[in-house]
Amino acid sequence: MLIPHPLLGLRDAQEFTYLGDASLMHRPDPAREDAVAAFADYVFLRDNPAGVHRELWFHEAGDRSWLVVTRDTTTHEILGAELASDVKLGGVQ
Repeated sequence: MLIPHPLLGLRDAQEFTYLGDASLMHRPDPAREDAVAAFADYVFLRDNPAGVHRELWFHEAGDRSWLVVTRDTTTHEILGAELASDVKLGGVQ
C-alpha cells in the first residue's frame, strides 16, 4: 500500500505506524465537570467503521511527520493524505 505523503510523494506504508482514528487529535478538556468519564470514553471506546475513514499515521522510518490519511477500510484504497498539523488547524471531522 502506498501513502501519498504531502511533502515526500508516494511512500510505502511499511515506513509508517498506524495510530488510529484521527478524531483522537481532539482530546477532552480536563477541566470539564465530567472529565473522568470523557477521558475513559476517549481512551477505551473506538468505532470500527466500514468505508471511508480518517486515520492518524506516523512516518516513523522517514521524516517523522504525522499524517491524517483518508482511507476506505473495505478496499484499503488511500484517498488522500494531509499533514496532521494542517488538519488540526482546520479541525478534524
